Amino acid sequence: MRVVPLGGLGEVGRNMTVFEVNGKLLIVDCGVLFPEETQPGVDLILPDFDYIIDRIDDVVACVLTHGHEDHIGGVPYLLRLREDIPLVGSELTLAFVEAKLKEHRITPVLREVKEHEEVSYGPFDLEFVAVNHSIPDAMACMIRTIAGNVLITGDFKMDSLPIDGRITDLRSFARFGEEGVDLFCVDSTNAEVPGMVAHEREIGPVLDRVFGESEGQIVVASFSSHVHRVQQVLDAAALHGRKVALIGRSMVRNMTIASELGFLTIPDNVLIDARDIGDLPMDRRVLMATGSQGEPMAALSRMAHGEHRSITIEPGDTVIFASSLIPGNENSVFRVINQLMRLGARVVHQANARVHVSGHATSEELLHVYNIVQPENVMPIHGEIRHLVANGALAVKTGIDPSNVMLCEDGVVVDLDEGQARIAGQVPCGYVYVDGASVGEIDETELKDRRILAEEGFVSVYAVVERSTGTILAGPHIQARGMAEDDSVFDEILPDVTDALNQALRSGNADTHSMQQAMRRTLGRWVARRLRRRPMIVPVVIEA
Repeated sequence: MRVVPLGGLGEVGRNMTVFEVNGKLLIVDCGVLFPEETQPGVDLILPDFDYIIDRIDDVVACVLTHGHEDHIGGVPYLLRLREDIPLVGSELTLAFVEAKLKEHRITPVLREVKEHEEVSYGPFDLEFVAVNHSIPDAMACMIRTIAGNVLITGDFKMDSLPIDGRITDLRSFARFGEEGVDLFCVDSTNAEVPGMVAHEREIGPVLDRVFGESEGQIVVASFSSHVHRVQQVLDAAALHGRKVALIGRSMVRNMTIASELGFLTIPDNVLIDARDIGDLPMDRRVLMATGSQGEPMAALSRMAHGEHRSITIEPGDTVIFASSLIPGNENSVFRVINQLMRLGARVVHQANARVHVSGHATSEELLHVYNIVQPENVMPIHGEIRHLVANGALAVKTGIDPSNVMLCEDGVVVDLDEGQARIAGQVPCGYVYVDGASVGEIDETELKDRRILAEEGFVSVYAVVERSTGTILAGPHIQARGMAEDDSVFDEILPDVTDALNQALRSGNADTHSMQQAMRRTLGRWVARRLRRRPMIVPVVIEA
């Protein structure tokens, strides 16, 4: 068996792993990664499909462990390569995926599975078991093949008192361990966190207390797929005589699906349309919104900056961030919090109240799972490098040989042969950027240009020449944008730029490119020395 992670190893997001046996491919998860501030203008980051694009007909199925964007968000882009790849997952997971695919005008092939159900695709025999996570209906998957058995957890934790009563199926984990797990692919996101994750049920009393103390409107920000958190907000609102409006297209879509399938129970007369929330007094309003990660276009960010078309934040309002921080989003979230407090709102978040618990297993929980499964080989997945290393160290503590712990990044190939895993090489595996309507058309060069524009500014220099006579007919003219200095500062260097252009014209073999480069070099050196900046310089030469 060959195992190739194409995302999720080295970052928190865009999870995707490919398993290969006898020339057939099984994909587990296909998610997205959300961009950081160093990736301006990017909407989403996809796994790199280059490894499978020429073998797309060999893909027998795509297993989806649960319905979070970092596990299903890339599915529409995968199905653009081949629309009939079977999608295998639980009821809620497939419902979320199907709704997403409708927006892309894709009709998928769906195969719903339940706990303990077994299905086969090509050389892969799959068995699904329940795991507890911050979204209902999450699954781990046991993959049985002639080359060995792999247990992949997806995202999971070990909440003993989950809201929906659906615990992580450790009995099946133990059964798999007795059968023999040749490779254990384990969620690493919380591997550095000591102890055990708190129970989801502990959030309810905290929300109840915050609701009881709040006199103005309440805004709760959470992930649009966090059904359990929305359930707790609905229950608290009912208890305190408030009405709840769902804000944000993805929030409305996902909660409608969850309610229709029975995963969300809506108390009578609590949920109202967002368009009617303005008819209620402030002390009876609850807004359940997206934007808990500080996303600039999400509902909460627009409220904080006074840009939401119908909702304003007033002094005395309460805003609850009912989610944990995804690494890399800290600055964005704190900016939103500061702006909300500037408006006079009370902000409740994980640092000052227990309004969220993680959905990922901590170090103590991972130790329990290692002792139960007792795998031959371990491959930590789903996390940054520090998380993967910490998870690998936990495996070693439970007696697993360090040489059997595969610490990999995206694109590193692991071969499993006769019960022994080894790193066999690496395949190219870069970031694929979604930028508006374009997919994979921008690269690091374009992003570098965007960063320069944002940080250093922009200078254009243009001239009109007659090459046959070697004459400058107009210019050079210099204009700058995004720089502190007035355009008049360039009067000092203008003669030198003119001389450089004249020399290029008289060289006898001048072309437009060489003339542009002559102006760029002269101007660039002066700006770096005199203004101590490195802006983007765009030279333009027009031949008359």
